[in-house]
Amino acid sequence: MKNKLRNGIALSLIPQIILVKWLAGHPDWVERFYSNGIYPWISQFFRSLFGWIPFSIGEIIYTILIVLIFRYIIRNRTKIKTQPLVFLRDNIMVLSVFYFTFHIMWGLNYYRQPLAITLAVQEKANYQDIKKLSEALVAKTNALQMQITGDSIAIVNLPYTRNEIFDKTIGGYDGLGVQMPFLEYPRPSVKKSMFSIMSSYMGIGGYLNPFTNEAQVNKKTPVFRFPVVVGHEIGHQIGYSAENETNLIGYLVTLKNEDIYFQYSAAAYALAYCLNAVNRTDEKDFEALYASINEGVKKNYRELQDFHEAYENPFEPIFTSIFSTFLKANNQVDGVQSYSRVVHLLVGYHEKYPL
Repeated sequence: MKNKLRNGIALSLIPQIILVKWLAGHPDWVERFYSNGIYPWISQFFRSLFGWIPFSIGEIIYTILIVLIFRYIIRNRTKIKTQPLVFLRDNIMVLSVFYFTFHIMWGLNYYRQPLAITLAVQEKANYQDIKKLSEALVAKTNALQMQITGDSIAIVNLPYTRNEIFDKTIGGYDGLGVQMPFLEYPRPSVKKSMFSIMSSYMGIGGYLNPFTNEAQVNKKTPVFRFPVVVGHEIGHQIGYSAENETNLIGYLVTLKNEDIYFQYSAAAYALAYCLNAVNRTDEKDFEALYASINEGVKKNYRELQDFHEAYENPFEPIFTSIFSTFLKANNQVDGVQSYSRVVHLLVGYHEKYPL
């Protein structure tokens, strides 16, 4: 590739960034022309292309790219030292191509109209509203746990394989898409990540590959939590980027599933977020709410805690910080804290549609 072309591609990063920031101020345009216009065609094409393959093509591509990057650095280490500006220019050129491809393939969804507007619900909640929803979720979760086990101290064990959970979640999207057409999920494709052990150490439950539109889910995730995580990653696939919004989507598709085990998984998931929000404001209220939870539900929470502790490592805060920076750079100013903002959407949704 000629130097003039390399320079041009590298310099094109500047107008790209300006254009994306400008589009961020026009979410209605992004919603209409990209998220509900171009993107569905792109996503369905790639799910048709790769969806039938049982393993992740995207993860294979990532692995090859990492190998090629290290190979390039090793073979060109002398040139890198003697021509650092050329190396910098080439890196910016690659970043420019990546930036363009990322936003065209999926990333512009970060700037679409908020889901709260689409659902016509409030996205702000005061403490009393959160506490009230927490009490309702305690009652809902306890009732489902008792209905499943018949014993308040018995842990809930989902009797499904992870592949069966994939199928049931896809079926749940079929039903939810009838009620909420903007959550339709044509040409489904969801897979177990080949990097699940590494994802566990990094604190990742799953992710969407924006370049192949494959949803990968950490297969090490406890089965009790697995349905909501699958629903969350599919939410990214259908075009919702904000983590609080895909948390809500994963919750809704799991709660509205006909399967009682899925309903329990969803209720316990939402309750955990609400309890954390209560605890940040009033520890005594949190302790009272937690004391009212059935022991069987607490065992499920401890199962999840044991999983996270088993993969705890000194590098996880670094991974979290990197991911938080990525989210902040993509219109989620709260970084990883944006996950917990689902509480406000939960309150707004259940004010309109009570449990």
